[in-house]
Amino acid sequence: MDYLPLFARLKNRTVLLVGGGDIALRKARLLLDAGAVLTVIAPSLHEELTELLSEQHTYIPSRFNPAHLNNQMLVIAATDDEDVNAEVAAAADAANIWVNVVDDPDRSSFIFPSIIDRSPIMVAVSSGGKAPVLVRMLRERLEALLPKHLGALGNLSGEWRSRIKQKLGDITSRRRFWEKAFASPQLATLLETEQQPAAEQWMEQQLNAESYAGGEIVLVGAGPGDAGLLTLKGLQQIQQAEVVLYDQLVSKEVLNLVRRDAERISVGKKAGHHSVPQHEINELLLTHARAGKRVVRLKGGDPFMFGRGAEELEAARAEGIPFTVVPGVTAAAGATAYAGIPLTHRNFAQSAVFITGHCKQDGEEPDWASLAASNQTLVIYMGLIGSPTITQRLIAHGRRPETPVALIERGTTPEQRVLRGTLQELPELAKDAHSPSLIVIGEVAALADTLSWFGGDIATGKEHLINLA
Repeated sequence: MDYLPLFARLKNRTVLLVGGGDIALRKARLLLDAGAVLTVIAPSLHEELTELLSEQHTYIPSRFNPAHLNNQMLVIAATDDEDVNAEVAAAADAANIWVNVVDDPDRSSFIFPSIIDRSPIMVAVSSGGKAPVLVRMLRERLEALLPKHLGALGNLSGEWRSRIKQKLGDITSRRRFWEKAFASPQLATLLETEQQPAAEQWMEQQLNAESYAGGEIVLVGAGPGDAGLLTLKGLQQIQQAEVVLYDQLVSKEVLNLVRRDAERISVGKKAGHHSVPQHEINELLLTHARAGKRVVRLKGGDPFMFGRGAEELEAARAEGIPFTVVPGVTAAAGATAYAGIPLTHRNFAQSAVFITGHCKQDGEEPDWASLAASNQTLVIYMGLIGSPTITQRLIAHGRRPETPVALIERGTTPEQRVLRGTLQELPELAKDAHSPSLIVIGEVAALADTLSWFGGDIATGKEHLINLA
């Protein structure tokens, strides 16, 4: 280990900053945020640095002198003069004062890490000056992974710590309480939306012996397949889950991101059969939540788009089990974008309509006249089996047989394939498509020929028919 990570408390502590230009300005902002009392040594000051220094701080318009080190806790050499920086480092070493020479770790006794600030929660990343670009990339990823409400959560924890300790006498009970609080989407939402009184009330309820002692259900949209399209909040939820019930359409790449010690239960569905009936899925969700577990229902695409997420949450509501919803990127938005098909285009389609080709038995017929209207994009989920009926109804109600169509198979995944043709060719195209596939009907479907960027086979109707022969 080249460096021992430490967090220094600089509030009201004296720090010497040698330099008055852009480099010094960057360090001054950081030191002032930490509450340091600055003494700045430089022949002249950057205009913004002058504005930052209040009466509490000192500016000495001169060249560095070792006497300036008296009574200083830290010293930072931030000039563009290598000789001056070397002089500062040597003097600090002689005085046994910690010194940082900007961009010169060999002369530094301490370095500034890259910081993710969720005060009072702080995360620091460093490569010891060996790979600054890599550190910057890591910081960007960590910034995305760590929710913004962590700071408020840390402050709330500090305010309630003594009270929790008095109420819950043993370490195990306190640990379970805090784990539940830190993992709670309800508390997170309250803090994210700055509802402090409601957050305090939530904490009070958890300490009440008569309050709800069970778990909770989080309905999460996994997106259309590409794990990169999983939302940040969705990622956070599946990494905190104790039990995950997932569908057939959830990709392996997304499942690999689930917390490793979580119990995973496949309740996958696909056209033609249901591996687990819906009422059994509902009961599984309720059973695990009643046992006090944090349950994630992970559904492909968006959970409220032609899924049964609403039915599952209605069952939770009836049992008094708390729940939250994390939306996902639906296939209509994700798969079409990866296929180079815009849902709307001012020259071709001013609206987009999403329907399902798999309705309840004995359900009412959709409004085919409305669906057959021109200048709109029609996106059909689960429509492969019903494609002959869909084609016949749309043409009968006025949609041109030559209207471009596209079938996007396994959209956003490395196995993506796009079959292109016309509305009258749709039934033949569907015979060669595999589930899951999305059907896009409208002039925008023809743009896949020119706007395709992700890859995957693009076959036109004539080519497809030749292959069938």
